[in-house]
Amino acid sequence: MPKPSTRVCVHASARLHLGFIDISGTFGRRFGSIGVAIEEISTRLSLCPSRMPHASGPSAERALAILEKLEAALSLPGSARVEIESAIPEHVGLGSGTQMALALGTALIHAYGLPLTPRDIAPLIERGARSGIGLASFEQGGLIVDGGRGPQTVSPPVIARLPIPEDWRFILVFDSRGQGLHGSQEIDAFRALPPFPEHEAARLSHLILMQTLPALAENRLETFGAGIAEIQRSVGDYFAPAQGGRFTSPDVAAALAWLAAQGAVGMGQSSWGPTGFCLAASEPEAQRLAAAARTLDIAAHLDFLVARPRNRGADVTLAIPAADPHPAHA
Repeated sequence: MPKPSTRVCVHASARLHLGFIDISGTFGRRFGSIGVAIEEISTRLSLCPSRMPHASGPSAERALAILEKLEAALSLPGSARVEIESAIPEHVGLGSGTQMALALGTALIHAYGLPLTPRDIAPLIERGARSGIGLASFEQGGLIVDGGRGPQTVSPPVIARLPIPEDWRFILVFDSRGQGLHGSQEIDAFRALPPFPEHEAARLSHLILMQTLPALAENRLETFGAGIAEIQRSVGDYFAPAQGGRFTSPDVAAALAWLAAQGAVGMGQSSWGPTGFCLAASEPEAQRLAAAARTLDIAAHLDFLVARPRNRGADVTLAIPAADPHPAHA
């Protein structure tokens, strides 16, 4: 049972999904993913046990639906009052749903003293059905490779995790005029696409194992970026029939092409987009490139943000709560 003074605060960062490895499961394991955690964009919330569920702040409606689902799945003796300070934008490729769900679930298990982990919570809220990047970035941050889903998999296992050099920077490119595929649209897209070629899954596996990960371990940005860009070209072309091209937003694609010509590396789109990304070697370089990109004609409907890598998981802290009008023991 929770204590009346229990208040749990959770800070969960956004993630970039850099691509799938074997979508069709050549060797019996489908999907497999590579991705990274980033700073600057995050979900921050606080939760107190309460008799009735309540959520306020950005994405409150989504949070309330998740909260009620968790309450039922965990058979809690009460519910919670949630205050959301910030929320990752929804359906733009940054993992908003998974981070909100894991933040709420983690806050609940701390508030109610349950002997569970985020990995225990994920299947209860249908997270990690395909990619394990969101769960792994919540747990530990950094660059993650997950091993996909086998016949008995509950949540995709982490098979590689490396820290990202602290001086590297991601330049994010946003197009607020659209959203990436999600919900039933995403499910229908996966069903309609043809099998992913076995030779291409083998090539991507080799590329990740023998170029991308070693380059990251040795702090070689250009080689790492070349590997990410090649993964993105392959996966983007595969998803093109479902999303209208290699990139969901033509303007994001054009901005990234311009940034590549100026020296940025690792161009791609996170998940279904429309958010695009690239990499620069340092904060000053990234800020210079982002500032120059904002002056382009194609940037009229775009936003640019420089983001740091995040090499740790979500922050969870306990605090003294404000008065609760619906205490759990009322």
